Amino acid sequence: MENYTLTYDDGVKGFPSFYTYYPDWMIGMNNYFYTFKEGELYRHNTNETRNNYYGADYASIMTSVFNDEPLTNKIFKTLALESDDSWDTRVNSDQQLGNFIGADDYIIKEGGYFGYLRAANSNPASSAQYPLRSANGIGSNVSVDVTNPAAVQINFSTTPFVNIGTILSIGDLIYTKIGASVTLIGEVTNRVEDIQNGDNYLVVDTTITNPPNDPLGIPIGNLPPISPVYYFFIKNGTAESHGILGHYAVFTLTNNNTSAIELFAVESEVMKSFP
Repeated sequence: MENYTLTYDDGVKGFPSFYTYYPDWMIGMNNYFYTFKEGELYRHNTNETRNNYYGADYASIMTSVFNDEPLTNKIFKTLALESDDSWDTRVNSDQQLGNFIGADDYIIKEGGYFGYLRAANSNPASSAQYPLRSANGIGSNVSVDVTNPAAVQINFSTTPFVNIGTILSIGDLIYTKIGASVTLIGEVTNRVEDIQNGDNYLVVDTTITNPPNDPLGIPIGNLPPISPVYYFFIKNGTAESHGILGHYAVFTLTNNNTSAIELFAVESEVMKSFP
């Protein structure tokens, strides 16, 4: 459990801020702010270093919300920071969680930092995400070769022709649907569509893990059934993202800079979502 310092402002009769550093005691005296930590006395704001307390670096974190017209479903497309530094940004709406703009994803436009909101690429996609992501049907296969789990070959008919479709790309995720049951099979690594020679198949890696940088490597792929079933694919959630859907958007900005920076305003380009 993380510890935070919560401050009370008698002027507003409330608690305006959390602080990530955790002193044993605090006191204001002679226009200076002092804290005690493990028996040591510290006087704050005496040098130019920011985000450093008791020899450890911390982050500046700010959370706020876009909530104009709360009854209107909207698409939040961008964020613009009137700041002299970029901030790592995480955005959640009431309908989509885990969206982001990395600090390195911002570009400088007209003196400010500008970035496009990206949806988190949750694997496997939950059923609640299907309406928010590009799910595309392929059809039923005719056979499958599961000899190599890292290169499963899923064969589709050439007569009649089952069109895999040009929307599918290497890296998309393949699912099966049996009744109401949806199963993630794996990630597309190759597609072959040579109808004259009777080839119409996908090569799928069923050994994928989630998330990619998880040191535990938790498997999420599954070998498909031998009998023919219905297949569909879902595009990469981050690559295809066109904004964040929701009635409101809560954004959290994080900055680890140890020098003085200024954040003046945060703006978002928002449009009404029509069903």
